[in-house]
Amino acid sequence: MNISPLADIHPDALIGQGVEVEAFVKIDKDVVIGEGTWVGANACIYPGARIGKHCKIFPGAVVSAIPQDLKFKGEYSTVEVGDFTTIREYATINRGTATQGATRVGSHCLLMAYSHIGHDSQIADHCVISNSVQIAGEVTIDPWVVVGGMSAIHQFCHIGQHAMISGMTGVLSDVAPYTKVFGVPAKYIGINATGLKRRGFPKEKIDNIHDIYRILFREGLNTSMALDYIQLVVDVSEEMVTIMDFFRNSNRGVVKAPGDSESFDNAPYAKPLKIA
Repeated sequence: MNISPLADIHPDALIGQGVEVEAFVKIDKDVVIGEGTWVGANACIYPGARIGKHCKIFPGAVVSAIPQDLKFKGEYSTVEVGDFTTIREYATINRGTATQGATRVGSHCLLMAYSHIGHDSQIADHCVISNSVQIAGEVTIDPWVVVGGMSAIHQFCHIGQHAMISGMTGVLSDVAPYTKVFGVPAKYIGINATGLKRRGFPKEKIDNIHDIYRILFREGLNTSMALDYIQLVVDVSEEMVTIMDFFRNSNRGVVKAPGDSESFDNAPYAKPLKIA
């Protein structure tokens, strides 16, 4: 271990092998830090923090402060951070509440400067949360999501895997898997084709995803009609099942394309889409 004598570390904290702690760091009681993690100057890690291996916590970051929730009554809760995750300058991750008991950030994530993760949110592996993103409490973000800078995500929203939220977007509803959204409020602007290509999705899978969303958002069908029609005309795939399950289980409704309205769900069947 390489720990600065100017760091303030509680004797009950559990510090793994090879951890580096710089000057003026605050590490409180009931903290666990995995091997090989680096904690930069002036970072604060409060009770309930569980930091994985080989993480990087930059100066000014605050992990496991009590939640900014008026319902919080001092109950025991935690923040759990996976391995190889980077938390940049002045990012904040709040503890959970009685609702779920823990706020979680997965492995191989990047939380950029000034981003905020609210209480009880669940961030999966390989996510990028850009500068000044504000994520409210009890948000669920699936793997491989990118959230652009200065975006805000409303409490209880669910962001599907491989989605891309463009910068300065206001997310008020669930964001479907493999899609791109932009605007205030957020609107569907296409599938995240570039991100999918970078992650090794073959053209056939990307085309399949594109066909599914053409039916969902461009064919004048309400959601239940569109899902039924997809089962008839689109080849079954893992991506198809993921998308259909997401829509069926959404509690807040799913972000739609520009031009969709509250009356959209009453639209009659449109001319069938021909899938090549």
